[in-house]
Amino acid sequence: MSAQITAEPASVSPQPPAGPARPAKTRKPRNPSARQMTWNAWLFLLVPGVLFVVFMALPIVMALVLSLTDYAIVGDFEWLGIQNYLDIAVDPFFWIALRNTAYYTLLYVPAGLVVALGTALLLNRRHRAVRLFRTLFYIPVVASTVATATIWFWMLNPQSGLLNVVLSWFGIDGPAWLYESQWAMIAIVMMSVWAGFGANMIIFLGGLQGVPGELYEAARLDGANAWQQFRYVTLPSLTRTTFLVSTLLIIGAFQVFDQAYVLTKGGPGNSTVTMVYYIYNKGFGALEMGYASALSFVLFLIILVFSLVNARLTNRRDA
Repeated sequence: MSAQITAEPASVSPQPPAGPARPAKTRKPRNPSARQMTWNAWLFLLVPGVLFVVFMALPIVMALVLSLTDYAIVGDFEWLGIQNYLDIAVDPFFWIALRNTAYYTLLYVPAGLVVALGTALLLNRRHRAVRLFRTLFYIPVVASTVATATIWFWMLNPQSGLLNVVLSWFGIDGPAWLYESQWAMIAIVMMSVWAGFGANMIIFLGGLQGVPGELYEAARLDGANAWQQFRYVTLPSLTRTTFLVSTLLIIGAFQVFDQAYVLTKGGPGNSTVTMVYYIYNKGFGALEMGYASALSFVLFLIILVFSLVNARLTNRRDA
C-alpha cells in the first residue's frame, strides 16, 4: 500500500496591491538664460562683424581720409581738405565720364528690364524644356567678364564678326561697332544686357510665381485679353520686384568698368570712358589716389541719389 503524500501550500504573507508604475526621473533641459542667449548671439555676430569692419568700414574710412589728401602711393601725402572735390567740379574729363555713364545707364537699364521680364514671362511655364533654357540663360552671369568680352569682341568684328555677317544676309552693311564713337557704347550695352539678364530673369520669375492665379482667373472672367492681363495684373503685382531689379541695374550701370576696359579701352575718342574707368585711370594710371578717392565718393552720392529717386517713383506708382 503506497503512502499518500499531500503537500500543503506554504503560507504566504499578504502583499499590498501594486500601484501604478512611477515613470523614471528625467532631467529637464535647462533653458538658457537671457544673458547666455545674448552672449551666443554676439558670438555668432562676431565673425561677420569683424569681416565687415576689416573689409568694408575700415577701407571706407581710409578712402574718405585719402580723398582729402594728395596721396600718390609713393612718397608722403599732403593734406588738401576739400580741394579735390573742388577740382572735380571743373574737371572736363569728369563731365565726359559722367555723360558717358549717364548715356550708358539710359540705354542699359530699360533694355535690361525689358529683356529680363520678357524672358521671365516666356519661361514662366511648367515644361521640362523650361529648366534647360533657364540654365542656358543663366550661364553668362557666372562666366567671367573677360571671357564674355572676348567672345563679343569677335562677334563685333567689322569684317568677319557674326553680327555683321547676319546683318549682311538682310542687305544691311553693319558698322564698325567698336571703332566708331556713335556705336561703341551701344555695343557695350548689348554685351552687358546679354551677360547680365539671366540673374534679373530669375528675380522676375520669383515675382511671377508669387502672383495669385485667382487674379488672372478673375481677369479672364471679366473679358481681359493677354495684354490687359499683363498691364492690369502682372505689372502691378511686380512693382516691388521691378524696383529691386531697376535699382540693381542702376547701381551696376554706374559701376560699369570691365566691358569698357576690355573692349574699347575708353575709346574711340573717349566715347566709352565711364566713371569707374576714369577713377581707375586716375588711381592706378596717374597714381593720384587722393583724387581717385574723391571721385569714388562723388560716384557714391550719384548712385545714392538715383536709387532714392527710383524708390520714390516706385512708391508713388505702388500707391
